[in-house]
Amino acid sequence: MSALSLPLTLLSPSRLTSLLRLPSLARLPGATPVSHPPGALLRAAALELSVLVAHLALYPTGLADERPVDEAGPAGPSHGVSPRLPLSPPPPVVLLHGFADNRSVFVLLRRALLRDADGTARRRTVVSLNYSPLTCDIRAAAELLGRHVEEVRRRTGADRVDVVGHSLGGLIARYHVQRLGGDAAVRTLVTLGTPHSGTRVARPADVHPIVRQMRPGSPVIEELGRPAPGCRTRFVAVRSDLDQIMVPTSAARLDHPDLRVENVLVTGIGHLALPVHPTVTSLVREALSAPAGQGAGDRAYEVPGGAESAAGTVA
Repeated sequence: MSALSLPLTLLSPSRLTSLLRLPSLARLPGATPVSHPPGALLRAAALELSVLVAHLALYPTGLADERPVDEAGPAGPSHGVSPRLPLSPPPPVVLLHGFADNRSVFVLLRRALLRDADGTARRRTVVSLNYSPLTCDIRAAAELLGRHVEEVRRRTGADRVDVVGHSLGGLIARYHVQRLGGDAAVRTLVTLGTPHSGTRVARPADVHPIVRQMRPGSPVIEELGRPAPGCRTRFVAVRSDLDQIMVPTSAARLDHPDLRVENVLVTGIGHLALPVHPTVTSLVREALSAPAGQGAGDRAYEVPGGAESAAGTVA
């Protein structure tokens, strides 16, 4: 067994599903959360530990930046397969990791986005951006993201891109969209466990300047609360009810009067599982397949097979 086969086995959808049966997703504002059944917290903790161990093994593979590839066109390269040609090529997807992480966290999400739900290869450009763990300013990281987005647009010929950000990555992407004019180039922004209103976790971590920027009431959080009239980007904010990094967990909910937002709660998993859990990868794929003009929905659904689901839980 190779060095990478173990973490990939730990992170495979079948392994994740066995550790924690698919949780429910609900998008119905005003519903009442339900309590967790016995064992749910233990299973969630086991899943977080499994993801952590696997990710630590994969982490070195994501230290180097991706090598740019010249695309054949907006649909991207075929990579030696015979993909299904879409009627309209989907926008490129830019993946942005969280604090002290790298692009390796998206190994499963990337794979899912390169295939349709039935497993058929799809001609879609998916790229990742690594920013330094020494980055001390969300604003500077947002400027870096903007340059990366423009480079992706130049290489692919695409008018706009989609962005998926995990944790801090979502906050960086939101700053780019709201404060730096990135809404002209970003069609949809999906955030996974992002502290939109600031998190109070791990006060000793305030020694790092970028952690202080993620605190409630910080200048960056206050900037993001300012008016953003005419923002053209659609937001999908995914949060988890067992996210121990978001304190409180509602910090990952995005509420802004000028933004078109769909808030989604995933029940039964934690912060580390968000970028790799099969339910969330399906949710991201669905969000990026939605029409550009789709707004916040009021529908609710439950993932089939979720024995511990909580239909009607509010996002």
